[in-house]
Amino acid sequence: MEATPGSRRLYERARKTLPLGVASSFQAADPYPIYLARGLGAEVWDVDGRGYVDFHNGFGSTAAGHAHPRVVAAIEGAARSGTQFAVTTEAAVTLAEELCRRFRLERVRFTNSGTEATMDAIRLARGVTGRDAICKIEGAYHGHHDTVMFSVAPSLNLIEATEHTGLNPPASKGIPVEMRKWTLVVPYNDLGALERIFAERAEEIACFILEPVMMNIGIVLPRPGYLEGVRELCTRHGVVLIFDEVKCGATIAAGGAIERFGVQPDLACFAKSITGGVAAGAFGGRADLMEEIGKGIAQQGTFNGNPLAAAAGLASLTEVLTPEAYEHFKQMGSRLAEGCAQAIAAHDIPAHVIDLGCKGCVSYRRQPLVDYRSFLDTDEDLFNASWAWLVNRGVFMTPGNEEQWTLSVQHEARHIDRFIDVFGEFCAAVAG
Repeated sequence: MEATPGSRRLYERARKTLPLGVASSFQAADPYPIYLARGLGAEVWDVDGRGYVDFHNGFGSTAAGHAHPRVVAAIEGAARSGTQFAVTTEAAVTLAEELCRRFRLERVRFTNSGTEATMDAIRLARGVTGRDAICKIEGAYHGHHDTVMFSVAPSLNLIEATEHTGLNPPASKGIPVEMRKWTLVVPYNDLGALERIFAERAEEIACFILEPVMMNIGIVLPRPGYLEGVRELCTRHGVVLIFDEVKCGATIAAGGAIERFGVQPDLACFAKSITGGVAAGAFGGRADLMEEIGKGIAQQGTFNGNPLAAAAGLASLTEVLTPEAYEHFKQMGSRLAEGCAQAIAAHDIPAHVIDLGCKGCVSYRRQPLVDYRSFLDTDEDLFNASWAWLVNRGVFMTPGNEEQWTLSVQHEARHIDRFIDVFGEFCAAVAG
């Protein structure tokens, strides 16, 4: 608080026009959020002029880093030519071709966010199958549209209150409780639970949506055979399989989880790093499903595939996030994860480290997470202490125990070593 009086003043000002003083509730923080003024490469500066090495990277939306020259040039060119027509441009067609190539999709449509991408994919699945219910993972987040706002990081009390009834309260007021009958929930990494719910209710279920790597509770990797088993069950029961790759896409591998694990969904959703930090999203998959759009199934948006987003996306995917970039992520990610793991072991901190492409995290639980309920065992107080320790020493991280770091192509060894040094000091302080 002593170091960020400018953020405090801006917070007091912002509260007069913005609920919680922020543009999105995820940005709220106690006692107030840090407001940033600019970013360049792997670093950001707040409104007080303090610099940080950035491992937040817009909740994973800037794997290209800040103000990358290739992305900046693409945006400037688009701005001079016209940022919006509400008409499809050649750049949008070319970006669609690149998304199909990278993620092994047959057709793709654009949206303006990850929320819109999952919303439209679910609508398509419902329209094609004629079924109304969906199935999702317990505690998973897929955006803030009503259908998926059930069992979103509920408290343990809520789980215990509902696990015998099969009913899940909505994660927000303003969502009709009656909608819960259309949203079924199963634990992550549990094929038996999915098989049972399909055996009982598959004829009602349009789709099963999941993050192939669960990322709103840290990072939870799929057990060997889990995604393959999910694919087989969905095929057997005629349920549309949707991968939510909003965080995975273009970060854990060039082709996201589809490439990394070799399992092809029927539909997949993308946003964040696919467009170099510009707000945009997309979803796509099998041609026979996607071609039903316009045949009684609505999908539209004035800004879908706008020239600014298309230009930034093309530059990011074809000029920045190249094969060399993923080798760089591998080297930097391994360096960071190994340094954190060494500090944890040296000071016997109850935590573990996950390294996955340009994503990774420290979760304050000794054993790796397997599902949402295991996440409830993490020590949130330790995370909160680590966040304050890091940010006070020039390392900018995501503000929640459920989040993870994102590296950019512009991170160098010196940035990684800065994190390791500060984290090691934190572990030493905790150990006393």
